[in-house]
Amino acid sequence: MQAVKMVITGPFSAGKTEFIGTISEIDVVSTERKISSSAEKIKDSTTVAMDFGRITVDDDLVLYLFGTPGQRRFDFMWDILSQGMLGFVVMVDSTKPETFREAKRILETFESYASTPYVVAANKQDQEDAWDPEDLRIILRLREDVKILPCVAVDKESVKNVLLELLYSILEQLDQDDNVD
Repeated sequence: MQAVKMVITGPFSAGKTEFIGTISEIDVVSTERKISSSAEKIKDSTTVAMDFGRITVDDDLVLYLFGTPGQRRFDFMWDILSQGMLGFVVMVDSTKPETFREAKRILETFESYASTPYVVAANKQDQEDAWDPEDLRIILRLREDVKILPCVAVDKESVKNVLLELLYSILEQLDQDDNVD
């Protein structure tokens, strides 16, 4: 059985917990806590350590999904959660341009942890004010080879497509690594 660790990261309220909950075959292990500060009343709770979900792809392959906290005060967990990851997803709320700079910073931080494949998920593409993924590519200054994928975190097919794209990139890199040895 091959286990693949994927990290789902991104700014506060980008949809990471929802993304994992939509696809996980187990109840998501979550460290959500109530938000007490009125400044962040976008939602009632936030992830303080991690979210964890699992997907069995087939008899030979299982995906472990680790969601990171999005708030800077919990970013010490990012390095811990990145240990052993084979790839990561950066979730971006494409309706909130004020979070794009933070998304870019998070992406660069995770790139510095390990040279693993990653994709960017442009979440909330079902909403009228969502930025087009290619416009996000420009504002986030993503290279052409970085996959930026439309996503709706509450839609299972959408989440599956993002994870499959990442999985294909991971398997391609593993295959290249095997051929180098």
